[in-house]
Amino acid sequence: MRVGGPGSCVRSAQSREELIALATELWRDGEPWLLLGGGSNTVVHDDGYPGPVLLVRTSGIDEIADPELPAGQVRVRVAAGEDWDGLVATAVSRGWAGIEALSGIPGRVGAAPVQNIGAYGQELSDVLHSVEFLDAYADSPRRLSAAELELGYRDSVIKQGREGVVLSVDLVLATATGAAVRRGRHGASPESDADAPVAAPVAPVRYGQLATALGVEPGTEIPIQVMRDAVLRLRAAKGMVLDAADHDTWSCGSFFTNPIVTERFASSLPEDAPRFPVASVDLPDTVIPLDELAFGAEIAAPRPAPERMVKLSAAWLIDHAGISTGFRLPGSGAAVSSKHTLAITNRGGATAAQVAELARLIVQRVQQEFGVILVPEPNLYGLEL
Repeated sequence: MRVGGPGSCVRSAQSREELIALATELWRDGEPWLLLGGGSNTVVHDDGYPGPVLLVRTSGIDEIADPELPAGQVRVRVAAGEDWDGLVATAVSRGWAGIEALSGIPGRVGAAPVQNIGAYGQELSDVLHSVEFLDAYADSPRRLSAAELELGYRDSVIKQGREGVVLSVDLVLATATGAAVRRGRHGASPESDADAPVAAPVAPVRYGQLATALGVEPGTEIPIQVMRDAVLRLRAAKGMVLDAADHDTWSCGSFFTNPIVTERFASSLPEDAPRFPVASVDLPDTVIPLDELAFGAEIAAPRPAPERMVKLSAAWLIDHAGISTGFRLPGSGAAVSSKHTLAITNRGGATAAQVAELARLIVQRVQQEFGVILVPEPNLYGLEL
């Protein structure tokens, strides 16, 4: 966003060993410090960060032998400091399918599992095998499986507070010519017709807007290079691909996550409010106080049925709360993107305080209008909404 002050001391780790050594040293010192990848999803106070900042600049993309994988899949180990979109470009060029719809997302690979990045029908959780993770104050790194990370919608145990450093990320991608990459808990599961090979791996279009842009029906399988090119065009049209001359791209991308609410609550919203079904959640067991049991209350109370959940569109909520594209407060250098309402942008000379002020106003308007509290997606340091 090009706002915020400096770090008191900025250090850079160029190798896995240096990253481990510097992180261990900083933990040993006992003072707060900031681990930073690309900084694309970060807003820091105008006074800067008071402690040391460690930049992750490690590199390496390697195939890993894994005899447990079926034919047509490859396990790829990527250093945390690799540029994410650079990885996607490499994967597409090598015919590795499964992350092409995640093209154009800024930042470093190590941050991807923290946020469980997703876009246009794909999520990192679809292909994540594991990460190498250095827990805070631990003697050595360990490998965490995708299941151990408890990945959810833009969420993980790391984001929820497990302190440590991602050193590398292992992905399972499809390699077979003509592979149809399908969503799966443990990664891609390719299927191909050996009698009718095509020139390059293909993947199904899972997102309606992407299908419309390509002029195909959802579920149609297309070459992964075609999908990458289409996603980059769509992101650029929304100001989501960095262009120094376009202030709409001076942003953190989507500033708020799409709220997930119960279907019951969503029914109170206007009929035209977009709703997308998500996995249900179990309600907690009924608790019966001991004094009630003494008077003959039933111990085996019936368990409530799982709540049906839906995901709302934060952009729709913002727009219908009276915040339109281009909106800005008088005298502020921060404004809502001129291309869509989900991004807060720096129009030139904005301060972090102005970004936070605008974000607070948006949260208040949406809460007043719809009773929904929007949650910021970027990491905020020294700032509160």
